[in-house]
Amino acid sequence: MAASSDGIAPAWNTGDRAKAAAKLMLGWVAFLWILEVVDVSTGHSLDTYGIEPRRPGELLDVVPASFIHFGFGHVASNSVPLLVFGFLAALGGIRRFAAVAALIIVVDGLGVWLVSPAHSNTAGASGLVFGLFGYPLVRGFVDRRLLDIGAGLVIGAIWGSSVVLGISPANTSVSWQGHLFGLAAGVAAAFVFRRRRSTTPPAQPLMP
Repeated sequence: MAASSDGIAPAWNTGDRAKAAAKLMLGWVAFLWILEVVDVSTGHSLDTYGIEPRRPGELLDVVPASFIHFGFGHVASNSVPLLVFGFLAALGGIRRFAAVAALIIVVDGLGVWLVSPAHSNTAGASGLVFGLFGYPLVRGFVDRRLLDIGAGLVIGAIWGSSVVLGISPANTSVSWQGHLFGLAAGVAAAFVFRRRRSTTPPAQPLMP
């Protein structure tokens, strides 16, 4: 951690941010795997925390559903993109990332609760994954930062086709509703949590 220019409060440098972001996302993904181990070892008892649409009591599962998966293959498919997108998003600051992730999870869960097919049970981190794809995709344009714009374009080029397939109603093997609401929430988060431009001129250093 480096000292700030005024010598009063510490400021995170790029290396500090990268380490913090990596630790956060590695811990997050490890937690998902631990939960799935518990789920399998208890006869899939955690699957009840998925979202069954339009049942008032299921609103309590809006947040937990993002951490529950239906098998190791399910959690494995979300692990790598969650690591990559989450790491890139968390580079902007852990507190900011926490707010972004919370917004995506809640909006995505509520969207699933409202529009998913009756008698379905939806769970998994893919809604968050799609949100964390949409967030860096537009964040650079919103914040007017060339480096972030470049990162967003690279992300779009690599994963764009998979995202389009994932939000297609023709893809009945996944919750395209959850993917779509997650993506929309991620794009919205880039505007909600955009960086405010300071109108105060930087402090001038004083000679001792």
